[in-house]
Amino acid sequence: MNRNILYLAIGALMVVVAVVGYQLYKERQKPSGIEINIGKSGISIEEK
Repeated sequence: MNRNILYLAIGALMVVVAVVGYQLYKERQKPSGIEINIGKSGISIEEK
């Protein structure tokens, strides 16, 4: 029984590490530069 709990804990840690790694990867892939939005309140320019 203890061995099953250990395997479950290791598997859960692996899933958490994979999810965090994927989120960091996606965050770094966001484009950088200037974003221009035209809406009801006018034009907005944001630097990313």
